Amino acid sequence: MSSLSAVLPHLEQRFESQRLVFWHDAEGEYASELDALDIAEVTTLRVENNEYAVKNRVLHDQPTSKFLIYRGAPVPSGTGNWLLDLELAYGVFTADRTALVRQGLGLTGTGIDDVVRKHEKFFRATKRVQTLKALLTADDDADRLRAKMCAVLLGQREHSMLELTRSLLIENARGDGDKYAALGEQGLDGFHWAGVAKIYGYEANEPSVDDFVLWMFRQAVGGFASDTPGALRNIQLDFASLRNDRRSASALATLAQRAAGSLDYASSIEDAELADLVGNDLFEDVERKVISALAHAVVSRTMSAREVSVVIRTRQSSIWVDRYRDLYAALGAASDLLSELATARFEIASFDEGLDRYRTHWFRIDQLYRQFHLAARTTEYAGPLEALRVEVEKHYANRYLYELGNSWQQQVDAVHDWRSVTLRPQTKFFTDHVEPIIRKVNRKAVVIISDALRYEVADELRSRIRQEDRFDAELDAMLGVLPSYTQLGMAALLPHKTLAHSHDGDPVLVDGQRSDGTANRNKVLAPVDGHAIQAEEVLAMPRSELRELYGAHQVLYVYHDRIDAVGDKARTERQVFEAANDALRDLVDLIKRLTNANATNILVTADHGFLYQDTALTDASYLSTKPQGDDLVVTNRRYVLGRGLKDDPAFRKFEPEQLGLSSDLEVQVPKSIHRLKLPGAGSRFVHGGAALQEIVVPVLSVSKKRKSDTRPVNVEVLPETDKITTGQLVVKLFQSEPVSEKVQPRTLRAGIYVGETLISNQTELIFDQPSDDKRDRYQGARMLLSQDANEFNNRTVEFRLEEQIPNTTQWRVYQRAQYLLKRSFTSDFDF
Repeated sequence: MSSLSAVLPHLEQRFESQRLVFWHDAEGEYASELDALDIAEVTTLRVENNEYAVKNRVLHDQPTSKFLIYRGAPVPSGTGNWLLDLELAYGVFTADRTALVRQGLGLTGTGIDDVVRKHEKFFRATKRVQTLKALLTADDDADRLRAKMCAVLLGQREHSMLELTRSLLIENARGDGDKYAALGEQGLDGFHWAGVAKIYGYEANEPSVDDFVLWMFRQAVGGFASDTPGALRNIQLDFASLRNDRRSASALATLAQRAAGSLDYASSIEDAELADLVGNDLFEDVERKVISALAHAVVSRTMSAREVSVVIRTRQSSIWVDRYRDLYAALGAASDLLSELATARFEIASFDEGLDRYRTHWFRIDQLYRQFHLAARTTEYAGPLEALRVEVEKHYANRYLYELGNSWQQQVDAVHDWRSVTLRPQTKFFTDHVEPIIRKVNRKAVVIISDALRYEVADELRSRIRQEDRFDAELDAMLGVLPSYTQLGMAALLPHKTLAHSHDGDPVLVDGQRSDGTANRNKVLAPVDGHAIQAEEVLAMPRSELRELYGAHQVLYVYHDRIDAVGDKARTERQVFEAANDALRDLVDLIKRLTNANATNILVTADHGFLYQDTALTDASYLSTKPQGDDLVVTNRRYVLGRGLKDDPAFRKFEPEQLGLSSDLEVQVPKSIHRLKLPGAGSRFVHGGAALQEIVVPVLSVSKKRKSDTRPVNVEVLPETDKITTGQLVVKLFQSEPVSEKVQPRTLRAGIYVGETLISNQTELIFDQPSDDKRDRYQGARMLLSQDANEFNNRTVEFRLEEQIPNTTQWRVYQRAQYLLKRSFTSDFDF
């Protein structure tokens, strides 16, 4: 016997919208329970050869009342059914479970009942059915209903094959299988694989997610080629979407690693040429092969620096690149460095020419060397760089430091006084750079002094600052004091008339006052309403407190020590390049904090530079002689202070007057890049001597503008036709200007649409070319039409470039171009 409890809600729902409900129960299953039925304001009438009476009552006697008209026997056919006109007008209710489910779903299409009967277990779960109803539309057919049932089981809101596949692959990558098992439990696995076969072309006697994954990657290896042209186009497009969409990219990377092992892909590319792999990012094995080949090419000089740069830029769009960015950075720096040294000539005609050529060109070699080592030490995959590291060291030390050092030393030997026409002296820093600012009414100056901020590091700081919106920076240089060490360099930057070593060398006296430490520097700065403070204090200050400090003084001297603090200790000197990178971050942060505290004129400078080479020095790098004199006051690795110092061909000796110093201490510096060998001292990181890297001191002038001055680079679409006649289209794109600090790279995605329907692949494009040559700034977007595109033949379609709206997941149209899709049946064979 059937229960009315399951039927009652459906009857009540009917009476919400109609007055009469006709119930056909041909087997009389509910006849005995009918009297127990209780629906508010509804009268139950049984049809028992009383059709005329029933009709008269509901139409004439009680034309506004609600009636449930129950027939517990088979319905007469045709004109034998006197109630047929009313049944046609109001519809007929049946308590058949299948019909109830279909009615509850609101579906009227053919085949729905068959789906409900075959998947009765699915529809017994009320919550599951409610989730399904939210996805349905009235015209859904049986296949779409099953697809949406699959979506519910997989936890998806979309029922497309792409989204169902995405869900299964994400689960498979995690090593789970519960969602796929649910398809089997509900008898929907067969339907799913039939859909995969029809849409993607995957067919197997025993289909499974694991087998599908391997099949999919095997097709990708073969370029999705097929005996039937275009047969694999849908899996080709969806494969690209699965790999590039952030929701599934990580899972596809995991699956790719599994597939690569199963396919033994690494062996298949063992002998592949670099040119054949540059555009391939299917497996991580390709990334490693490209890097290995690139490293070999840089070492063997079989590729130019430009060619290496093109390969590295191309690989930046690889899905594997995040783990290898430091490796590529190291390769790029090494390639540029070796290229520079291959043609460099270190011939110097004069003292001033040497200074000028270092600050305009040669500093770049030191910068590339630092960037190479920083990247090489940062990457977790240093193996491919071992041979390159040896090559870089050999050329940097022998071809650059040694040759440049010897050539420059000839000019150092030739000068009488330590001064230059090209560069103003460091001792004039306050007069030349600070006074012109504070001399004007209501103008203040901030001076950031970063200990051992070498000129090449300051050049990178200039670039980083200029990349910030509304910030500008100009780099100049000064001739540093000699010896080029901290106490003297720091003193030279303070306002003064005279500089002098004290009797024991340090501290250095500024107009007779000590200049070491914050307290003493505050005394020196007091006459110009100046204040000295450590960078750590500034970084820790609340904004309001920093504003108050800035407002209270005419000049603010901020002392920053990151590079020298690390480099000057034997235990940590090999970390000096990491320290330089930390210093760059610190300084950008300091500058931003100070501008937020209303500072508008900021100068960044240093006390001295430094020499550094990463490998252990040979004995030839050290002087075989020791300094001699009546009174050796200070003996350092790169300088000596004393009285009655004896001349020695290994040293360049200066009287204090030649260096602009007012004391009685003479100065000797080892020639070229040589060091004095001292017990317990480090040797790789040194300063104090007269090498260009030590004495070309940066002065960076930073300003902040009122208006935004950074923007993404402009990109143009250059259609070469207005028709699409094949299964693919290559759209020519042009980056209209080089990228720079103020014109920044732009990332766009391309697709072909009809309205909002995507009918092609969706590809990401990066426009970051810094070249001035227009030919380098073209690229093509290769668009592949999906099989769905055939539905829009002879219609106008739109190629779109879109960019992501900052800080959102939304996209907006950047550029567009119209095309007429006009494909004949023969175009199916062009793919």
